[in-house]
Amino acid sequence: MKIYACRLLTILALVVLASSAAAQSKQPTATELSRTETVGSAMRAIIEHEKYELRSAAEAMPTEKYGFRPAEGMFKGEHPPIGPAEVRTFAEQIKHVACGNFAFAAEMDGKTPPAHCDVGGPSPAKTRAELLVYLRDSFAALEKSIGAIDAKNMFDPIDGPYGGPTTRLRLAGLCIWHAADHYGQMTLYLRLNGIVPPASRPNPPALSEK
Repeated sequence: MKIYACRLLTILALVVLASSAAAQSKQPTATELSRTETVGSAMRAIIEHEKYELRSAAEAMPTEKYGFRPAEGMFKGEHPPIGPAEVRTFAEQIKHVACGNFAFAAEMDGKTPPAHCDVGGPSPAKTRAELLVYLRDSFAALEKSIGAIDAKNMFDPIDGPYGGPTTRLRLAGLCIWHAADHYGQMTLYLRLNGIVPPASRPNPPALSEK
């Protein structure tokens, strides 16, 4: 009887865990969303998607490939007004996105953004481990600032070197575009090294929080 009772309890526990996981993974319907959605929650949901793509791509590239760039040299003598005159390495892509995230968040919060994000910015992050933390923290800051957008402040004026002069809502859109733009570049870096981006895999792995 004791063995039977233990097995029964184990089965019940597994059923409860499975039901809990199913409830957590269940996506709300459009009607349910319409009752609770805010400007901030809508924009934040999109940036959370970009966060997974960028961070998982950064985690997928091995340490020895962080210095990889798909093409050496200058852009055929061009001198772009923003950004370096040389194709960024994979590490530089990550550092640029992270700096940009912090800069956008700072502008939304009325603070001074980090300077020169187009060429790396002031962060000393250099190693793969440092850059992964830098990118993770930058998305945390950006999600907080975007989540604070509401119907009352979404058209507030935002000034600053990154996207300004603009409004809070338009700057949030720029954040999403910027992350998606560089994710597209990073997927090419991964593919050129024979790595399938995690977001494109049948069972995308969870992000590492270590």
